[in-house]
Amino acid sequence: MDENIKSTLVDAVIDLVKSQSSDLHPTEKYGGTVFLTDPDKQGSFIGGVFAYTDHVSVEFSKGADFDDPDGFLNGKGKTHRHVTLTTMADIKDKDVDGFLKQALK
Repeated sequence: MDENIKSTLVDAVIDLVKSQSSDLHPTEKYGGTVFLTDPDKQGSFIGGVFAYTDHVSVEFSKGADFDDPDGFLNGKGKTHRHVTLTTMADIKDKDVDGFLKQALK
């Protein structure tokens, strides 16, 4: 995947997160950008966005609890789930906005 596309996807997700809540604190960590409700509190991680070789992943720390009737969330762990993005349309088509809203509840 082209580096410009990855960068554009990451920036779009970060902008979407910022538009949903001014109480979230984007922080560079784990090779991507994570979103914290309190940067000084352990366990306030709600998710993050990470660029990989062939895709961008939007990850949710409690994604296993989300409603996902269309099966967009990937992963099999006890709590974490992620959405894989390869195009700008995926942000809307895979309901990243709706999953962010669930993460902020």
